Amino acid sequence: MKLVIAMLMDGVIYASWLFVIAAGLTLIYGVMRILNMAHGSFYAIGAYGGASLVGFYLAGGYPPWGAYFMLLGAALIGGTVVGLLIERGLLRMMYGRDEVVMILVTYAILLILEDVIKLIWGVDAYFAYQPYTLLGRTKLAGLSFANYDILLIFVSALICFVLWWGLNRTRKGKLLQAVIHDRDTAAFLGINVTRMFTVTFVIGAVLGALAGALTAPGISVMPGIGVEVIILAFAVVVIGGLGSVGGALLGALIVGLARSAAVHLYPDAELFVIYGVMGLVLAFRPQGLFAIATARKI
Repeated sequence: MKLVIAMLMDGVIYASWLFVIAAGLTLIYGVMRILNMAHGSFYAIGAYGGASLVGFYLAGGYPPWGAYFMLLGAALIGGTVVGLLIERGLLRMMYGRDEVVMILVTYAILLILEDVIKLIWGVDAYFAYQPYTLLGRTKLAGLSFANYDILLIFVSALICFVLWWGLNRTRKGKLLQAVIHDRDTAAFLGINVTRMFTVTFVIGAVLGALAGALTAPGISVMPGIGVEVIILAFAVVVIGGLGSVGGALLGALIVGLARSAAVHLYPDAELFVIYGVMGLVLAFRPQGLFAIATARKI
């Protein structure tokens, strides 16, 4: 029973982290049809920004609980600034190009941002463990879990609900869905598609940065973390279906539970199992489990 509980909790915690990363990636693709390779850099910027702000804040002798607001602030500021600069400064001039061209462009942005991160923060590791340890630990069936990790589950669930509510229960969300299904018709009907693209890209960038900021207290923040994360995020959105937020949630759960089972039962298969699951899903559903339906021209 302990083993089952450990696998379930570890899998759900890992899935929660994966969903926050993948949600921004799949949202950008669903609206803009851009498979954003630079999303990993947004994650890295959020992690570095969060670790830096937490360090400066706590060095000033301020109350420790304020470090959580530093993490949130780093994600909002970093994601918004970088997202606006990239979308308005470069991507806006590339709209209408082939999807493969956009992948190459965003990959170039990833390489540039990786060097920019090294220029700003250097190559030394950053640590911001205080928010992780401050909440303490909880025992469940004789097993100890960090409350910070449990909090991440609720944060992920909240983000999922907000995205669902925003897309399905608000006027702006319904306009955005119109852009998703047919951007040309939406523009003809008076929807400002360019503005929708900007808002979507910034939201996606903030979600990527938020994932990095939330992860920073539990890891050593060092160069290369963005590249590692983007591969996992791609696996999740491919399994769930490109452009589907619900698919990203299901894909994150599948990957999280599969990885957790491998770690506890056969650790040597940890890296293989993620791509094994992806290959198995694509063998039967090449478009993913919940791919957005697209109109076919006859």
